[in-house]
Amino acid sequence: MNMPSEYTALPPEFMQAHPALSLLRLAALSAGPEGILDDDTLELMFEQVETGALTLIAPSDVWPELVRGLMANTPSNMFRALFASGALAEVLPEVLAVFGVPQIADNPPEVDIGQHLLRVLDEAARCNAPLAVRFAAMAMHVGKADSPPEHLPVHYRHVERGRPRIEAMCARFGVPADCRELALLALVECERIHRVGEVRAGPVAALLERIGAFDRPQRYAQLMTLCACDYRAYGGRAAQAYPKGVLLERALKACAGIDAAAPGASAETADAVQEARAAAIALAFRSERWSG
Repeated sequence: MNMPSEYTALPPEFMQAHPALSLLRLAALSAGPEGILDDDTLELMFEQVETGALTLIAPSDVWPELVRGLMANTPSNMFRALFASGALAEVLPEVLAVFGVPQIADNPPEVDIGQHLLRVLDEAARCNAPLAVRFAAMAMHVGKADSPPEHLPVHYRHVERGRPRIEAMCARFGVPADCRELALLALVECERIHRVGEVRAGPVAALLERIGAFDRPQRYAQLMTLCACDYRAYGGRAAQAYPKGVLLERALKACAGIDAAAPGASAETADAVQEARAAAIALAFRSERWSG
């Protein structure tokens, strides 16, 4: 296909004075309507990368172009263009590193993390998710790039490896605080949310507390949107309701009449609130653990 129509609107002086920015802008615009780049364009981009153009651009100037692509209709197209031109290794080496790395799944039994990441981003765009969700989708797997081969497709201790990498990415680009916070939260909690069940009401109550369900509803909603996008990015789940999201909403509604502990309350009071929430969740789930 041809270059994106928006690209032709860039003034020639911009193209000449900012070759690296023009490369990134073209990749970002490829995520919009009619944006898939043809081979000749990708070859020109590759040649620019080979000349070292991207080494001359400040990360703070890279970030707006990444945002432009992340917030477009098909973010995966930007990453494919960056990958094909060699620019992804210069701009987001942490993300490039997860391509080709396997992760356990249901059907098929393994997925390529990088390819899965692209599907999650496009699902987030389909849901009109905010930037924080899309950034977290891009960043939350970076600790899995160098998992010990003997453990694959399982990724032990990826949280410990992922945290400093996400923090470094955020510092490098000057990422907004809400994006950083959600990415770090998703790093720790997304897979736990995927595994949540009805059997143990206490851990469900504790999970809801950790992810802000009681006191930070916006952050909770964003995390659940991300988890739903991650779930639907696996084969055969497109447009399906997210079962764990439904489950946690039942648990949250069951706790609606239980007031949170006041700031500075004693540990005993906080424990009593958690116990009351767990009991309410158990009743909603009809959990045998709490049936007495």
